[in-house]
Amino acid sequence: MIQPKRIQALNDRPGQKGKYVLYWMQASQRATWNHALAFAIQQANERHEPLLVLFGITNRFPEANARHYTFMFEGLREVRDALVKQGIQFVVRLESPELAAIKLAGEASLVVTDRGYLRIQKQWRRHVSEKVSCLVLQVESDVVVPVEVASDKEAYSAGILRPKIERHLSRYLVPLKEMPIKRDALGLKFQSVNLDDVKGIVTRLKIDGSVTPVDSFRGGTSQAEQHLMERKAGLWESQIYERGRPPAKI
Repeated sequence: MIQPKRIQALNDRPGQKGKYVLYWMQASQRATWNHALAFAIQQANERHEPLLVLFGITNRFPEANARHYTFMFEGLREVRDALVKQGIQFVVRLESPELAAIKLAGEASLVVTDRGYLRIQKQWRRHVSEKVSCLVLQVESDVVVPVEVASDKEAYSAGILRPKIERHLSRYLVPLKEMPIKRDALGLKFQSVNLDDVKGIVTRLKIDGSVTPVDSFRGGTSQAEQHLMERKAGLWESQIYERGRPPAKI
């Protein structure tokens, strides 16, 4: 169950029939612990429709470079593989995200998107919500407690905001129950970028290539989990070494 306060309507379009539910993924680039994805699956199941997930790629993201994009595409490749295992098709377009979303929304009964706080992300979502004929719902999935729940006005220090957040943690810091999709979308025909050729994709983009990719960090949820475990193990060992006694449990 997704907490209702995480969900926000971006327009007031009436319900309509469509070929699929569209989840426009942009900020929450992951297939696990993703409230927007879970909500989109729920909506697709209720409508007895397949789920299509879209990611749009822009050349104009502020200060983006080859290192950023390589890391991102490595993560998206992992997202694709996880979604395919669930019977969800993942479409990646070399097209400005809001334009790609508008095109695929034409045959959608509903558009679900995740929340972004940057100016360009807000512009994209506003543009899509104004142009499409179906309802657009935004789902908060990148903060534990939605901003509007945490505080109804600007907090000028962490000392003020932290107690407000802590009051709501028991309600929002809970496991996200994932559900299987009922209708397979893998048979739908859509053109998509080949994420197996990360270097080739980056080369095609008009972005800053002077900041090159690195081998020490790779994108993807599995990589993040691995680094977390290594970090926890490293902290454990360093505490033993420095204190000469078993450390506090991490």
